[in-house]
Amino acid sequence: MRAYVDGQPVPEFDATPFVSPPPLSTATVAIVTTAAIHLESDAGFESADTGFRELPRAARDLRMGHWSPNFDRTGFAADLDVVFPIDRLEELAAAGVIGAVAPRHFSFAGNQDDSVTRVRLDSGPAVARLLRDDGVDVVLLTPV
Repeated sequence: MRAYVDGQPVPEFDATPFVSPPPLSTATVAIVTTAAIHLESDAGFESADTGFRELPRAARDLRMGHWSPNFDRTGFAADLDVVFPIDRLEELAAAGVIGAVAPRHFSFAGNQDDSVTRVRLDSGPAVARLLRDDGVDVVLLTPV
C-alpha cells in the first residue's frame, strides 16, 4: 500500500487560498469526516463513491459505511465521538469556547483511489458551498 501511495501524483496549486476566521468564541464550527458515516435511513457508501452524506446536527443514528472487512470499527462502535466529535462540539459551544455548532455536517468515504479527483473538483466544492451557506467559519476535519 505504501508503494502504491508513494507513486500517486500530488496536485500543485498556484496559490493557497486562506481566510482568517473569527475568534473561536464567536465561530460556527462544522465537522467534515472521511469516516463514511451516514444516517441509518440513507444509502451507505459503495466502492469508489465520491459523494457525500449530510449529517444533521441532532442526528445520532449514524452508521459507518466503510466496505473494507479490514477496517477496524471498534472505536466508532464504542463512542461515536471517536470519529465524529459532535458531542464534544456541543460541550464546547455550551461552555462558550466556540460560538456555535453548525446545523449540519458532512461525511465522505476516505478510502479512495484515483477517483479522489472527483472529490477535489465536484463533491468537495459542493460541500464547501453548503458550509458557506450555513455560515460556517471553521471546519473540524476528522480523517479516518
